[in-house]
Amino acid sequence: MAPVLDSSTPLLGIARRSAVAAGPLAATYLTRRALTVNDTQKVTLGVIAAYVVAIALLWNIPYVRWSLWPFKMLVIAFHEFGHAITCVLTGGHVKSISLDPREGGVTHMQGGKSALTLPAGYLGSSLIGALLILCGFNIVASKVASIIVGVCFLLTLWWGRRDWLTIMTILLAVGLLVGCWFIAKAEALRYVILFIGVMSSLYSVWDICDDLILRKVNSSDASVFAKRYGGSSQCWGVIWSIISLLFMVAGIISGIAAFPQDAAQQRTDSGNFIPTKF
Repeated sequence: MAPVLDSSTPLLGIARRSAVAAGPLAATYLTRRALTVNDTQKVTLGVIAAYVVAIALLWNIPYVRWSLWPFKMLVIAFHEFGHAITCVLTGGHVKSISLDPREGGVTHMQGGKSALTLPAGYLGSSLIGALLILCGFNIVASKVASIIVGVCFLLTLWWGRRDWLTIMTILLAVGLLVGCWFIAKAEALRYVILFIGVMSSLYSVWDICDDLILRKVNSSDASVFAKRYGGSSQCWGVIWSIISLLFMVAGIISGIAAFPQDAAQQRTDSGNFIPTKF
């Protein structure tokens, strides 16, 4: 018969003492690990906070709010892309996308599941924004993000090829991203990706407030969704806004956890990934 270890067995006693000792140590290590934010990440968090304040002010101050117009059109392009790609993924067909100079946009679709395509504009642009914030914590990740965003823009350009404003917005955005690759070994690209991410994440919150609270637009996505599936447009707008903010918080936390590299290490890594001469 195999020997049975009781509480007096030395080996078992050692194992128990080790587990007791290791438990608090492991818990303390994981806690410290989760809360650690290095100097580079602190700068990034500060930049995000500054972007939030600056965008909030510029969004609402008359006359100077036009300085955000190119980026608003860019974020609206994300919004319409969310509608379009969800329509295609749910079996529908996208006829066209157009952007309006008065900061609006429309996606002409046929088929698809409207229960998904209607909220996909705001939630899709918020998700894209959160992913861009995540990538904005690292130069190499920002390079990868700019490539993916470029592909999304090409799809949007295809759907909006008959609309001059859509074409100009996308071409200018692509030009900005490409140009930033050649500034300080693409370090400038990180801050541009971060800015676009913050604005895209918060776009749904501010736009819903504009449409449903300040102006009470009856043709907004939330209004159409409420008519088809019940509830009030304000209720759905608040729900979508909360989800958008949660996406943004998740993007920030994920960026801190995924990219602990300091600025020097990021520049070194960037020089080894599709390097540029400048």
